[in-house]
Parts: sequence; structure tokens; C-alpha cells
Amino acid sequence: MEINKLQDIAAQVRRDIIRMVHGAKSGHPGGSLGCADFLTALYFDVMEIDPEHFTREGNGEDMFFLSNGHISPVLYSVMARRGYFPVSELATFRKLGTRLQGHPTPVEGLPGIRVASGSLGQGLSVSIGAALAKKANQDKHLVYVLTGDGELEEGQNWEALMFAGSKHVDNLIVTVDYNKKQIDGSTDSVMSLGNLRAKLQAFQWMVLEMNGNDMKSCVQTLKLAKMLAGNQKPIAILMKTEMGQGVDFMMGTHKWHGTPPNDEQAAAALAQLPETLGDY
Repeated sequence: MEINKLQDIAAQVRRDIIRMVHGAKSGHPGGSLGCADFLTALYFDVMEIDPEHFTREGNGEDMFFLSNGHISPVLYSVMARRGYFPVSELATFRKLGTRLQGHPTPVEGLPGIRVASGSLGQGLSVSIGAALAKKANQDKHLVYVLTGDGELEEGQNWEALMFAGSKHVDNLIVTVDYNKKQIDGSTDSVMSLGNLRAKLQAFQWMVLEMNGNDMKSCVQTLKLAKMLAGNQKPIAILMKTEMGQGVDFMMGTHKWHGTPPNDEQAAAALAQLPETLGDY
């Protein structure tokens, strides 16, 4: 898909995020806005998927797992716009008894969701299991997972990273949302990750970097990772993003990690985001 068309989709996704979180009066706009370009590129241009015939097993197609499940607004918007379920359903976000819960869950049978996520630190382990299953089934498709940089403070991640590297799980592509912010402040102040690239390489991972708020960088880097897969090493992408990207007063701070905008703030945010595909 042409870069300008992907940019239009990402712009609408950002509008959806603001409207969903504002409508629910709860949710996580900051990281969702930051990852809009990445998930748009992944779902609309990179992954081989079949939204109309979704199965939890994912045989014969690429699979994606959202480990940092609190940024569900961006995933729901992208999936709806990609055709997994009606766009109008975005209006039910975080409503009691609906399929679009605050953290994704397969309990209500939402197409596109294979596991519950939001208990941080578990998505990488799940994705490794899915990748090994594909190898066992001789399925040549890939497994993608997104994790937050603050989420890497969970110890389970490091056991998973060590396992994937030592067992050559080379059909796995992990993207780290490297915005250097989490709910309590900067990752450096809470628990520094140090030289993350060097750590991943020491665990026998191939490491790429990309600008997660530049659509061309997202597409090129993800396609490069796809091309490099199958070379005995899992692939990690350090994705530099800005929390709250696209809304000036939400950028440069961790305060919008899990804070919904009020009426005035939502109107100000939407005024900065073009309506390109039509609001739900």
C-alpha cells in the first residue's frame, strides 16, 4: 500500500483512539497514539492475514500478539479498519459486557484476539510458543509481538528472551515500543534498561532499530525484518516512539499513559487529527 494511504489510515486510527477513550472515560491514549503508525503498517502492508476467516490457531497466516494489552484502543481501531469486525463496534469500547474490553480477551469471541493480554510480561512467552507451533506444523508464516519498554522490567521477559535466542526461534519478530516512559515516569528513573541493544544481542538476537512515528521507516524496517527471518536468530526491533504522538499536549510526558481526555481536551485533540476515513 502507498505510504500516503497508510498515513491516512493511521491518522484516522488516532482519531478513533481519542474518541474511544473519551467516550469510555477511561483507557490508555498515550501509548496507543504512539503505536498507530506501527500497527497500521503491520496490519495493512506487512503481515499475511485473512481477517474474514480468522481462527485462533492462526494456521497458514502470520500472527500478532499485543503483550502490552493496555494499549488496546489502537489495536481495536486497526483491526476494525482492517475488517476483523464492524467499525461501528468501536463505540462499545470498555462498556460492560461488550467484546472490546480495556485489555483484549478472546472470551467473547472477538476476531483478531488469540489470547488475553494486559498482565504485563507474558506476551513474549506466548508468542514463542506460537512460533514453535508453526515450526512443528511446517508453517512458514511469522509471529509478531509488541511489548512495551517498561514492560521489560518483568522478569519473565528475560527468561523468554534467553530461551528464544538459545533455541533459534527465528520465525519470531519482537518489537519493543521504546518510548522510554511508563505510568510512573521515565523508564530510566523507574528502572533503567541500560544498553538494551547490547543486552538483546548478548541473548543471541538480531537487533534492528526504527522510527515508529514515521510510516516509511515502519514499512521498510518491518519488511527488512521479514526478509531476515529464518536465519537462526529471533529478531528484535527497537521502535522509537513518542507517547501521545499527534496531539501536542499529550506528547513529551508520561501523564497520558492512562488518563482519558475530558470534553475540552478531546475536542482540542481531534482538532489536530484529520478525519480521513470517516468517524465511527
